[in-house]
Amino acid sequence: MNPLKVDRTRIARLTDLPNIGRASAEDLRLIGINEASQLAGMCPFELYHRLCEKTGLRHDPCVIDVFMSVTCFMNGEPARPWWAFTAIRKAALAERAPHASPGPAG
Repeated sequence: MNPLKVDRTRIARLTDLPNIGRASAEDLRLIGINEASQLAGMCPFELYHRLCEKTGLRHDPCVIDVFMSVTCFMNGEPARPWWAFTAIRKAALAERAPHASPGPAG
């Protein structure tokens, strides 16, 4: 859902979350996330790693940005577009390991 349209009090489905459409909701369900409340306290990098392992593919790292946006939102932060997290993700990955990829190779 567009972050500008999100109403925190009306989150009934995964697609009610900021930046989550049908495909992202299906990705979340694939890794065992069926309710928005399950995202509180989750690590977006771990979610991404689980998705890559489950599918056997290396997904676009921007998926991490989407996961960052929803985990931050579920931890009480305001809804923001996924691209607001790109620089944060890049810095975090550079800090973790300068030559490491964010997930398994496909």
